[in-house]
Amino acid sequence: MQWILLSEDNGYRLRKINDKKRGWIVMKVFLTGATIGGLVLAAVPAQAERDTAQFTSLTVFGDSLVDAGNIFTATGGAIPDPNLGYFNGRFTNGFDYTDLLSIELFGAPTVASLQGGTNFAFGGARASETSGVPDLGEQLGAYAAYLTVPGNEVDENGLFILNFGGNDIFNAPDDPVEADVFVRQAAQDYAAGVQALNDIGARNLLLTGFPVLDDSLSFLAEFYLTQELAALNLMDDTSLFHFSYLDFFTRLGTDPGAFGLPPQDLTQTCLEAGPAAVAGGCVGIFSFDGVHPTAPIHQALFDDINSQFNLTASVPEPATWAMMIFGFFITGTALRRRQKIRVSYG
Repeated sequence: MQWILLSEDNGYRLRKINDKKRGWIVMKVFLTGATIGGLVLAAVPAQAERDTAQFTSLTVFGDSLVDAGNIFTATGGAIPDPNLGYFNGRFTNGFDYTDLLSIELFGAPTVASLQGGTNFAFGGARASETSGVPDLGEQLGAYAAYLTVPGNEVDENGLFILNFGGNDIFNAPDDPVEADVFVRQAAQDYAAGVQALNDIGARNLLLTGFPVLDDSLSFLAEFYLTQELAALNLMDDTSLFHFSYLDFFTRLGTDPGAFGLPPQDLTQTCLEAGPAAVAGGCVGIFSFDGVHPTAPIHQALFDDINSQFNLTASVPEPATWAMMIFGFFITGTALRRRQKIRVSYG
């Protein structure tokens, strides 16, 4: 975008300065007259009414809650079994919340990394490197390999999602002392993944906390995670969105109507309810298979995350902001000092 000053009757000068930090365009206006009465500004090309998404890409790391088909691809389409109602390689009966976010932002769901996309999640993955599938550290390694391909680079305006913790709780030792050590390490590894992404240039990070599986252990793990996140050394322009599964599931259980859901059946899974329930979209049933939430819960999850962090809000193009800003100037407001105007673009 270039700015053209069409009238300089009163000695006004407009200069555009690019500041790459967080995608800001910084414009400095030097005013030498008493008023701005004769100033006329045009933008080339004219895109003043087009808005753009605040994020330009989506990269996902995680477990089966957000696996877009990596396990499905790795097993030749055997797991999860589509004949049971699992949808397009997902571990539920529809798109998961990261898919819904991607559809809202870019018009298409996420694509598994083994299928050429940037969703690196694997069903069964943990925050700690203790499973037989690519865990968080190994998924970050796969992303590092992705970045070696010419044309691939860390998108500073992209959104990076990390969704781990459930399998760490599932597989914690029975002994309380050993379990404490295990989940503390998982929390440390989880936070270390955030730091690693920050260090290579990721600037927008959404991290989900530990889900409710074993109440006491889940809350303990979330406490450790919160401590670890507070100790991170993130760049000043890094935005970390920490979403609490514990809070979400508590509110959902208390008042599903607040999420636009009917009372939830917790006594049976959608698969147990039978083919008719699966064909009907598992409406009113919380779990698809005893482990994974149904598609309606994923929709509620997406809605809640988006409500909290406003991830799908569009950002006006620079021309839109400039026309609004300079509209005030044209009214003849007297300005006798130099002003700096920050204009954000997606």
